[in-house]
Amino acid sequence: MKPEILIVDDDPHIRGVIRIAAENAGMNTAEAAGGQQALDMLRQLKPDLIVLDIGMPVMNGFHCCQRIRATSRVPILFLTAHDEEIDRVLGFELGADDYVTKPFSPRELVLRIRAILGRGGSRREEILRHGDVHLDEQGHVCRIGGRELPLTAREFTVLATLLRHPEKLISRNAMIQEIYGRNTALSGRTIDSHVRNIRAKAAALDCRDIIRTIRGVGLRLGSCRLEQDAL
Repeated sequence: MKPEILIVDDDPHIRGVIRIAAENAGMNTAEAAGGQQALDMLRQLKPDLIVLDIGMPVMNGFHCCQRIRATSRVPILFLTAHDEEIDRVLGFELGADDYVTKPFSPRELVLRIRAILGRGGSRREEILRHGDVHLDEQGHVCRIGGRELPLTAREFTVLATLLRHPEKLISRNAMIQEIYGRNTALSGRTIDSHVRNIRAKAAALDCRDIIRTIRGVGLRLGSCRLEQDAL
């Protein structure tokens, strides 16, 4: 089955460029000219990935991403006109899975889309457990004490990487290579933003020791237990 890509950008020319590139790569596409239209379309469509422009009027991409993440974990690839780390970090904190800077190469965009979809399609048939955390890699579901922990694709990969090595200390650089590949210029701040999100979501489920930071060294798994279990 062809993957369904929702393209959200207020510029019809850019939507057209993305549409042609994606369809030539064997994907189906749908288009939205703004954030609210994208949200309305999501009530009927179930896209496999959303390409979302940040700099839209009325409802920008950051706000639209927040609204999407309230109900969905669909992968989101941001389009941004700025190549500044603060924009990338904010995007990842809000739940984006990747970004491409304008002006962009349609070929690179398609490769980024395929990489995100490929990560979702190559999940291991494995249940990872530690403390009260259970993570189903095939089903892409994580639960703490039976309640679902809502994670973006990147956050899911961060936690899965730590769960596969519960006694190991993992550096931020190693984590970046695991998630984004070796050819990336992202800094450790990107990983920190994912970790903050995971901690906040886990704390909302009464698990306040899910990931530990060893200053200047890296990350390791916490006890992953609910507060009442830790007493």
